[in-house]
Amino acid sequence: MSYTYMTTPPNATHSFCSLSLSLSKEEKSRTFIKRIGGAPAELNLSEMCNTRALGLLLVSALVVLHCGVIAQVSAQGSNATSRWQTLTGDPPFVVARGGFSGIFPDSSSIAYSLTLITSAPSVILWCDVQLTKDEAGICFPDLKLDNASNIAQIFKTQQKNYLVNGVPTPGWFSIDYTLNDLSNIILNQGVYSRTDKFDGNGFQILTVQDMARQIKPPGLWLNIQHDAFYAQHNLSMRSFVLSVSRSVVVNYISSPEVNFLRSIAARFRPSMTKLVFRFLGKSEIEPTTNQTYGSLLKNLTFIKTFASGILVPKDYIWPVDESLYLLPHTTIVLDAHKERLEVFASNFANDIPISFNYSYDPLTEYLSFIDNGDFSVDGVLSDFPLTPSAAVDCFAHLGKNASKSANLLVISKNGASGDYPSCTNLAYQKAISDGVDFIDCPVQMSKDGVPFCLSFINLINSTNAAQSKFNSITTTIPEIMAGSGIFSFSLIWDEIQTLIPQISNPYFKFKLFRNPKNKNAGKFMKLSDFLEMAKNANSLSGVLISIENAVYLAEKQGMSVTNSVMEALGNAGYNKQTALKVMIQSTDSSVLMKLREKTSYELVYKVKENIRDALNQTIEDIKKFADSVVLTMSLYLKRGTSSQTQLWRSTHITRELVLMELLQNSL
Repeated sequence: MSYTYMTTPPNATHSFCSLSLSLSKEEKSRTFIKRIGGAPAELNLSEMCNTRALGLLLVSALVVLHCGVIAQVSAQGSNATSRWQTLTGDPPFVVARGGFSGIFPDSSSIAYSLTLITSAPSVILWCDVQLTKDEAGICFPDLKLDNASNIAQIFKTQQKNYLVNGVPTPGWFSIDYTLNDLSNIILNQGVYSRTDKFDGNGFQILTVQDMARQIKPPGLWLNIQHDAFYAQHNLSMRSFVLSVSRSVVVNYISSPEVNFLRSIAARFRPSMTKLVFRFLGKSEIEPTTNQTYGSLLKNLTFIKTFASGILVPKDYIWPVDESLYLLPHTTIVLDAHKERLEVFASNFANDIPISFNYSYDPLTEYLSFIDNGDFSVDGVLSDFPLTPSAAVDCFAHLGKNASKSANLLVISKNGASGDYPSCTNLAYQKAISDGVDFIDCPVQMSKDGVPFCLSFINLINSTNAAQSKFNSITTTIPEIMAGSGIFSFSLIWDEIQTLIPQISNPYFKFKLFRNPKNKNAGKFMKLSDFLEMAKNANSLSGVLISIENAVYLAEKQGMSVTNSVMEALGNAGYNKQTALKVMIQSTDSSVLMKLREKTSYELVYKVKENIRDALNQTIEDIKKFADSVVLTMSLYLKRGTSSQTQLWRSTHITRELVLMELLQNSL
């Protein structure tokens, strides 16, 4: 699901989830969210960031958005009386893999530093330890250095080929360089689907000691992934770990190699440093025991002899089927807790496909691991530590009846259109059950004058009209859109009801599809049925009705969509009640001007791109026919910067009520 965030609260303070919003009465009354269906969405920083300072500003703003605005529970935090179902009963830990590595280069100083600013106070920083030729331990995400640094450009002819777990592997390896050799190597983003805006910014490779001294992490986790490889090259990871632990407080040490953990187990007290056995893929072979990790999972008693916990891929706990839908959770967490083993889950990231059950919302995924009523993992390993921090410290244990700490409204966008086809009964039902304040209906007209809810006047956009028997009535109407379409006013309502709804997939070219199991589910609704549904939903505060193409329909088709809307509202009794607020939205000022003469309903003007830099006088003109304005995200922030547009500043100064769209989980 996705949200449209309307306005950033000005004077926000942060003590992670005890983030307290300092909003004046006027500011609170102007704060809205518009929702396409479900839970908080992440801003696309890869598109908006271009400097380190901007990254810091935007990530900090994301904290406010995530915990302060969308959660609306900033003063509450987690319910202190709720018992966490972790092994100790304490809140689960957030472990930041290489820091905030989902945005910044993994293991860079900025990735680690931003983690401390944006995450829970108890966050643990993860360091993948590699050894140099002169036995220095560095934090670097992979055995090969070329994927996440510029070493291939600095030492162009020094590529080597080594056996790694028996597999010939070409690349640049730390064992061929001294720490001094690596002093001029710069860290880059190693995941190529992520932003490269921070590459080439001079982030140097850190030693474990440098990271601990410079960053001062609340907790430090050393992961030793390739002890056997280093041993083959006469480098001792055991000696390094024992040595560094004398000068650095190490809270956790993990490895997928039994032999390494057993070799150091006697040297560490679990009360100071916990050893964690890291499980890899179930079919992969653990080199010491020559058993698969899947078989070792069945012998947790053995694991307990040398470790205090286990780190498992998240699908060990919540498996998914081939279609990316959740299967029932396993008993691994409960089984491990019976053996007094902590359980940490890995492979969390906001920018990779997750189960469709989560509606592209990583926050919901985290909650399924920490607050599901059956168990809680003891920690999660994430590339985006802000999100699990919000899950642990803001959203867990809240329940459906959590009170709001700011006067924000959540308005659906075509119902829960991220979960079901737009404007169907199921989309609206889901939006209501998810807790929206308003549901919305973009009104279209059928040939026989029936007003109904549909995202766009062109039926091809959200139905199978182009593949139906009506494909022969395709026409071109330049006044409405470029190109051809099959328009709602070309079919009578009974014919429209025969069409099959189709879920919106705005990012299909990136192979991001929405809820395929329900891609054709639901039925289209007449405006009258929509209004009746809203009246029967006790949780709603109101409805938002959108009117577009009114002039064309009146002049070319002889239909008055505004009269039809007013008649439907009257017939449904909305003009005789105050329980549900009515908002009517349009991009056409003439529509709103006419409605101003007929009704006291709240009128909303959706701002077009061509008044991006509107001055105060323009806003004053808008206030003559509208009570509110809707801004798109691009009208709020100048692309590529953190600067607010003149239009946003104008609406803010004139205290115009502002709605903003559109934030989507599947962005």
